[in-house]
Amino acid sequence: MRIVNPATGALLKSIREDIDSRLTDKFLFLRVGQAQWVKTSLADRIKIIAKFSELLEKHIEKLAGILTSETGKPLQQSRNEINGARTRIQWMLDNAEKYLSDEWVTNTENLKEKISYEPLGVICNISAWNYPYLVGVNVFIPALLAGNAVLYKPSEYATLTGLEIEKLLARAGVNENAFRVAIGGKEVGDFMLKLKCDGYFFTGSYKTGKYIYEKVAAKMVPCQLELGGKDPLYVADDITDIAAVAAATADGAFYNNGQSCCAVERIYVHENVYDEYVAAFVKEVRSWKLGFPTDDGVYFGALTRPEQLEILENQVNEARAKGATLLLGGKRIVHDGNYFEPTILTDVDNKMKIMQEESFGPVIGIMKVKTDKEAITLMNDTEYGLTASVYSSSQERAETILSQINSGTGYWNCCDRVTAGLPWAGRKHSGIGATLSHQGIRAFTKTKSWQMKG
Repeated sequence: MRIVNPATGALLKSIREDIDSRLTDKFLFLRVGQAQWVKTSLADRIKIIAKFSELLEKHIEKLAGILTSETGKPLQQSRNEINGARTRIQWMLDNAEKYLSDEWVTNTENLKEKISYEPLGVICNISAWNYPYLVGVNVFIPALLAGNAVLYKPSEYATLTGLEIEKLLARAGVNENAFRVAIGGKEVGDFMLKLKCDGYFFTGSYKTGKYIYEKVAAKMVPCQLELGGKDPLYVADDITDIAAVAAATADGAFYNNGQSCCAVERIYVHENVYDEYVAAFVKEVRSWKLGFPTDDGVYFGALTRPEQLEILENQVNEARAKGATLLLGGKRIVHDGNYFEPTILTDVDNKMKIMQEESFGPVIGIMKVKTDKEAITLMNDTEYGLTASVYSSSQERAETILSQINSGTGYWNCCDRVTAGLPWAGRKHSGIGATLSHQGIRAFTKTKSWQMKG
């Protein structure tokens, strides 16, 4: 497998993919290793994962450099991702004992009833390339804390990062047969679905998630899917600082080149503030630097996957053909790497692909609306249901709107953010199940009810 720097087109490394027999061996090692790892006390597992977090901090410059080299994200954003992952890990460490210890329901002299939380066993974790650390720790950290072993397949676009994670977990004290990396692309992931794993956790596209869900259904084991989004944002007409709102929402749309499942992908603006908001939005985006990801001050780096350039071009061209107005950008940049101009379109409608299909790139459509009711209808007009945002001076108004949106997360005066203490869950084509919060810790366990008389 050739690992290529998306910013330059240069070959970073050639690495051998795991063949079926090697994957089978890794799985069998994990089956044995899980039986050993679960005997490690929860207190010691917590200490080991804390050591892993410390190693992330110690080696952040090296790790960020590797991440940037294979994903194309600006170096500072790579540092931000690793620091963000450490914040999530800390929440899990602080709460693991609370949510993984036995829970007493009745404790009297004659009757004792409790719930215990046992590990699922060997977890299959097929992860994503856009945030290898943030997405990864959502799964393999609580899985390990709960006593599971993990067969972890990083995206083929984040393989080097996955191997660094494996090294640091081992250095921290995780049994080498409790965490193994599967190296490869689609074929490797497909073979993992044939293994007799005790749970499947995937982050990626709806199409692939649906395929995985159907493939493993007959096994009747947990299968969680964190999938895409077409996340809407509504700017109400009672906002007071339009420039600040434009800056915050532009960042929500374009951070990490828009390659986030919870990135703002379509914006609806009340007609009373529309013109001023759009002007401020364009001004803000124009001020951001596009360039080589390791250069100082770069906001827009390279897109990770070259095939995404064509998808973005098709969305922009289709929108313009149907009457959209191009205010900024609109095309790929001729370069050895994968670069696309930050793109802003107005005069869009919900029939256009750019307002319906996941873009996963630095493009956004902005649409004028007359009322909150119209905004609600348009925001719900999607097959996805991950997040939705409202910017308004009134919390009551925002909550009234968000309560009518079918999404797993609602934001008031913020967007494109994830908090470890809250469940991360999608609806409709955005997925099934939840990571993070107490739900995300217990997702890697099976309950046993104890009823004891004596």
